[in-house]
Order: sequence, then C-alpha cells, then structure tokens
Amino acid sequence: MKTALVFILFGATALRATETADLAVEKLLDRIIERERAFLEAIATRTPLVETYIQETPENGGDAARPTKDHYFLGRFGLTGAVTYESLVERTDAPAQKSGSRLLFRSSAPKRRAITFLPRGFAQMAVVDLHDFNRDTYRFEYVRREFLGEVRCLVFDVTPIHRQAAGKFVGRLWVEERDAAIVRFNGTYVQPAARKGVVIERYFHFDSWRVNVAGALWVPAQIYTEEEASPGREANGAGAIPRFKAQTRIWDYAAAPSRKIDELTSILIESDSAVKDRDAPTDVSPLESQRSWERQAEDNLMARLEKGGLLAPPGAVDDVLNTVVQNLIVSAKLNVEARCRVLLTTPFETFTVGHTIVISRGLIDVLPDEASLAVALASELAHIALAHRTPTQFAFTNRTMMSDFDVLQHLRFQHPSAEMQAASDKTISIMQSSPYQNTANAGLFLKALGARNAALPRLLQANLGDQVADPEALARLAGFAASAPPLEENKLEQIAALPLGSRVKVNPWNNQLDLVKTRPLALLAPREKMPFEVTPFVLYLTRTVSAPK
Repeated sequence: MKTALVFILFGATALRATETADLAVEKLLDRIIERERAFLEAIATRTPLVETYIQETPENGGDAARPTKDHYFLGRFGLTGAVTYESLVERTDAPAQKSGSRLLFRSSAPKRRAITFLPRGFAQMAVVDLHDFNRDTYRFEYVRREFLGEVRCLVFDVTPIHRQAAGKFVGRLWVEERDAAIVRFNGTYVQPAARKGVVIERYFHFDSWRVNVAGALWVPAQIYTEEEASPGREANGAGAIPRFKAQTRIWDYAAAPSRKIDELTSILIESDSAVKDRDAPTDVSPLESQRSWERQAEDNLMARLEKGGLLAPPGAVDDVLNTVVQNLIVSAKLNVEARCRVLLTTPFETFTVGHTIVISRGLIDVLPDEASLAVALASELAHIALAHRTPTQFAFTNRTMMSDFDVLQHLRFQHPSAEMQAASDKTISIMQSSPYQNTANAGLFLKALGARNAALPRLLQANLGDQVADPEALARLAGFAASAPPLEENKLEQIAALPLGSRVKVNPWNNQLDLVKTRPLALLAPREKMPFEVTPFVLYLTRTVSAPK
C-alpha cells in the first residue's frame, strides 16, 4: 500500500513538473511571437535601401566553377502591411517583371530560358512571415542553445501546421535569450502549387541575419541566397532553375532629413566688441570666390548622396583612405587638399567631386593590398591635381532637390576621355614617387578585372562614377598590368582579388562603416580564393547600448 502511494505521489509530482515545463515553453513561444510583432511595428515606417547582387555559375563546373553571369538590383523597401519595393537601379538581362510580385523567381515554362529574378522577393526574406507568424499557423520544435558571436540563442525548427500553405516559412530560427528577438532564420517558403499557364513561380533557400541597433531592436541586415541548378521540371511545375548565389544587403533604416534642431535651440553669445585682426584681408578675390563656389557645389552633392543613404558618414574607413591619399600627396609634392568618402554600394567605381574622392564599398572589399588601394585612389587624386572642373551648377541648392531615383538616374560624375587620359598619365607619375612601389598585386588585380568583363558586367558597371574595368580604363592603366606577373588563378599563393565583403562592414541603422577583423586562414585549394565572388554571411553578433535616432 505504501509503495503504491509513493508511485502515486511521484506520478503527481512528475505531472506537475511536466505541466510547469509546458507552461514555460508556451510563455516563451508567446514572447517570441510578441517580440516579432513588436519588431514589425518598430520598423513599419522605415524604408531602408536594399541591394541584391546575384551571380550565376555553371551547372557542372565543379570546384573550379566561377561566375558566368550576374544581376544587380538596388531599391527601397517597406513593411507597411505588405512588402513594398521601389526600384532605383535594375541591371539584368531578364525579361520585364511585374512589380507587385513577392516571389523570388519567374520562368516561362515553354522556353525554360526566360528567367526573371524579382528583387522584391529577395527583400521579402527580411521577415519570417509578415502576417501570420503565430502558433495557429506554425509548429515550433526546440533544438538546442547556441552562441552566435556574443549572443546566446535558443534554436527552433519551425514548420507550418498546414504544410501546403504557400508562402509560409519552413526552416530554423535563432532567438536571443534575453528579449526573445529573432536574430537569424534559415530555410525557405513553401512553394506554390502548380498552376495552369506559362508563368511558373517559386521560392529559394536563404539565410537571413539581423543585427542589434539598440535594446531589444534587431533589424535585418544581410541575407545570403543559394540554389543548385534544377535542369528539369519539378513537382510544383517549375522549369529550369540556374545555379546561383546572391547577397542581399540592407541599410539606411534611419533615413530622414538631417535634424538640426539642437543648433536652433542652442544659445549663442556674440560679443559686441569682438577682437578683430585689422591687418587680415577681408575682401575675396575672384579666384577665391570661384573655389568657394566649387566647394559649395561639392558639399551640396556630398550632402545629397549621404541623405539618400548612398554615401557613408565620415568614419574610421575614411581615416584609412585619407592616410593613403596624404601619403600620395606628400610623396608627389602635390599642392592640393583631398578627402575620401565611401559609396555604400557594391558595384566597382570611383569618382571625384571637387576635392572629394569617392570609392565604392564593393571595390574596397576586393582590393588585395594597400598598394592596389593606392592605385585606385591615385587615379582620382590625379583629377584633383590637374584641377579638372567640378560641376558647379550644383552650387544652386535646388539642383540637388531630387528623389533618390533621380539621383541614380541623372547624376553622373564621369570625365571626358581627354581628362581621363591626362589623369592616367598623372597617376603613373604619382605612383612612381609614392611609398607604394610594389604594384605587382595592383597589376594582377587589373588583369583579373579584365578577365571578368564579360562574365560580371553588372558588378563592374558604375552607378554614378568612372568605370574601373571597361576596356578604355584598363588600357590607360596597362603599364601596371604589364609589370605584373602572369595571372595564374590555379596558383595557390597568387591573390589577385578578394571575395566580396572582405574589408568593410556597414551598420544598417546609421550607415557607419567599420573595417572587418578576421582571423587569417590558410588556403587549401585554389577554389577558396574566390575573387570577386559572392560568399555566405556568418555574422559575429553583439549587443549595442546606443539608442537609435
């Protein structure tokens, strides 16, 4: 009798423990769902920039396969009840698309080669489920605890309760323990059922990362997409799918006109009897007026690009670039001033506005060493040294009162051929007197660019400035390539260029840049060099204490 009573009491205790554990799990899942809802509300009014770059690779290329085709999209997206997308730049040879579609891919079944990548679909991968992320729609299965960088996470496998519900997420979630915010999700969306007609749509697999900008707010930042080739028809009716990899980057969440309210409310005291140097000249010469007018145009343009989220605010990366430029100025004894800024986009380009040298983040990412960076900056410094004209019409402020779309459609900071040739000659002169005498890697880089002109035209096509890899540009800098050793891509120790994302990382909230700090790894095979290539994202997650503005 006593033994039976013990078993009864033990069973009751175990049942209560199970019920308590189940209740804790229920509360945790409710917290995760509520936190995701709060996240969607927090960024509902934001319209960040989203950039997607896609590289197609051969179906049977093996380990040595390198990209043979690319696509590029840049736009703004929002999450106000639906995933909205406004295209700013679209570079692809795919057929025209329907702007309202939220899927990733569209193909024409009879031809099987009419492929369209839809940029709005890639932006959609910033969220798990915009409308139905709840326990009535999804089943959650706990997997384990795991650290992502410094952040301890709970890992769940998630599947829709109705497995045929098209567009619902299926995959894995990483939820940080402190506030139950989703910081990463990896998987795909349920494919739509086969439909009659010629247009087939489908989703792809992706790995979506968020970063902490303040408190419990984590925002989408980087998304990696990869799909193996599918040459035949699939169960859902989809036709041939190319093998491809894609990187989607999101930034400029805090996009808004600069707030100067502190300046208006600050108290300024002006002395009635200010001390003045009576000997200092107060009149302005015509030359000084002209230079001031050019600087005003320069400042207006830089301010407009920064306001549009295209130009990073001054920061640590600029300091590195400015050091290289100052080394070039001093060694070449140039009587000029110059500053550097970074364009936040991926396509390779440089340009000069007044005394400001602008270089794209993507180009910085792939340059193999400091001497190669010096050559890229020297080619623009040469324009400043030669006093090539600044577009002074932008000194009129109304000239920069344009939409983001118009900025990318109408602003072009390109020099005529004669100025480009003169700058190329000056570049050689600047580099000959510079501390960066070993330009062999710069020459290899130029050769590698030339070898990819046909395969990666969208990566090498500038959005605003000078083309760095068109035949004319490469011909003007042929002297650097000629002095370099032969390009041998199967040679393990020869690094002509780095993969995309190797140098610079972007704070997606305020667009601030920082340098990537990675551990050196020994290459095991030539295929691991991956010059100019798209690679997966693995972020080291941390928490920030600063509040978003």
